[in-house]
Amino acid sequence: MIKILFGLMLIFAGFLSPESLLRGDDKENVRPNIVLIMADDLGFECIGANGGTSYRTPVLDELAKTGVRFNHCYAQPICTPSRVKLMTGIHNVRNYEKFGHLPTNQTTFANVFQKAGYKTCIVGKWQLGTETHLPQHFGFDEHCLWHFSKRAERYPNPGIDINGKYTQFSNGEYGPDVVSNYACQFMEKNQDKPFLIYYPMILTHCPSCPTPDSVDWDPTNKGSKTYKGDPKYFGDMVTYMDKMIGKLTNKLDELGIRENTLVMFIGDNGTDTPIVSMMGDKKVIGAKGKMIDAGTRVPFIASWPTTIAAGHVSDDLVTFTDFFQTMCDAAALEPPSPTKLDGRSFLPQLKGETGNPREWIYCFYARNGGIKGQEFVRNQRYKLYRDGKFFDVVTDDREKNPLKTDSLTGQQREIRAKLASALRQFNDARPAEVAEVGEALKRKKQQNKESKAGDKK
Repeated sequence: MIKILFGLMLIFAGFLSPESLLRGDDKENVRPNIVLIMADDLGFECIGANGGTSYRTPVLDELAKTGVRFNHCYAQPICTPSRVKLMTGIHNVRNYEKFGHLPTNQTTFANVFQKAGYKTCIVGKWQLGTETHLPQHFGFDEHCLWHFSKRAERYPNPGIDINGKYTQFSNGEYGPDVVSNYACQFMEKNQDKPFLIYYPMILTHCPSCPTPDSVDWDPTNKGSKTYKGDPKYFGDMVTYMDKMIGKLTNKLDELGIRENTLVMFIGDNGTDTPIVSMMGDKKVIGAKGKMIDAGTRVPFIASWPTTIAAGHVSDDLVTFTDFFQTMCDAAALEPPSPTKLDGRSFLPQLKGETGNPREWIYCFYARNGGIKGQEFVRNQRYKLYRDGKFFDVVTDDREKNPLKTDSLTGQQREIRAKLASALRQFNDARPAEVAEVGEALKRKKQQNKESKAGDKK
C-alpha cells in the first residue's frame, strides 16, 4: 500500500507515468508481457525438438533448448472447440455451443488482462463469429484477422480485417506476413506498457501451397484451386510458420523486452490428413478431427528468459483449460469472478518447480454442439472413454485394440478405476441451455432436408 501511495505521489508530481506504475519500476513488481501463439493443424510430431524429423523448425527448437518443452499437452480434435476452451479456461462440456462461435456470455483471458490495464491484441485466424464488435467484446483493443467479416483467401493476396476495416490485398502479400507484421507493430507501439498478444496462426491449415520462401512462389496467385492443396508444400508451410515465430521473438529482442516476456507456443489440434510425418523410423498419420493422440496431442513450448530454466522437459499433463489460469498467475491477476475456471496453473512447472501436476485430463468433443459428445479421461499412458473402452496409447496410439477387462494387470485395474471415477465427475456437466443450441441447429437441418426431399416429389 505504501508503495502504491508513493507511486501515486510521483505521478502527480510528474516524475512517473501511470504505465510505469502498472508495470512496476522496481523489478519485483514488473508485470510480464505475454505472447500466446497457436499454430493451426499442427500436431506434436511436426516439431524437431519433439523428435520430428520431417520438417525444419529451428526457431522452435531453439526456444525449447532455452526454455521448457512439454510432452503431454492435449487440445480438442478441431479448431473452434480448442479456441473456446483455450480462451475461456472452461471445458467444452460446460460452454461449447456450436462450430465457429464463441458465446458472448463468456469471459476470455483478454477480458481479464484488458481490465487489469494490459494492452491487448489478437492477430491471425478468428472464425468465432462475424459481428464487428466481437474482438472488442472479448477484450482485444486491436485486431488483424483472417476469417472475420468474410472468408477470403488466407495465403497469397489475402483478405484481412484490421480493426473493423476489411482490406483485400492484391500486391503479392502473404497472409501470415500481414498479421505477424501487425503484431510486431503492436509490440513496438506498446513496448513501454504491459501487453498481451494472442496469435492464433493462419499456418499450417490447408490448402498446402507455396510460401514466399518456396522456389515456385507466385505473388500473382489468388489461392489454391482445391481445398487441401498439394501436401508436398506442407513442409514449406511448417518452416514458414517457424519463421513467423522468429519474427516475433526477434522483435522482442530488438525492443529489449524479451526477458520480461512469456512466450508460449501450442497447436490447436492434430495435423490434418493426408499429411504423414516421421519421428525417426515412426510414421505419424495426421488425424485432425479424431480423438486419438494424432488428433489431440499438440506441441507446447514456453520461453521466459528471466524465469524459465533452459532446456527443461516436462512430462506433466497440460490441457487447454490450464492456460487461462496460468497466464493470470504469471501476471499476478485474479481470474474472473464468479466464473469458475476448470484449469490448473502450470506456472510452477514453468519455473522448474514441482507444482500441482494433474493426475488426469478430461475431454468432451461435439463439433456441432448438442446434448451428446465423445468423452474421455486419460493420463500419460492410459485413456478411458465414456463407452468403457480402455486403451494403452503407448502401445496402441491408433486405438485399434481396447484392453479387455479380464486381462488387465492389477496396476491397470487401479488406473482404470481412477479414470472412471474422474469421468463420473462430468456425468451431468452439460447445461441444457448450452446443448439446446446445437440440438436446434440439428432440427433445422433435418427440417431443411425433409423440405428439399418433399420438393423433389
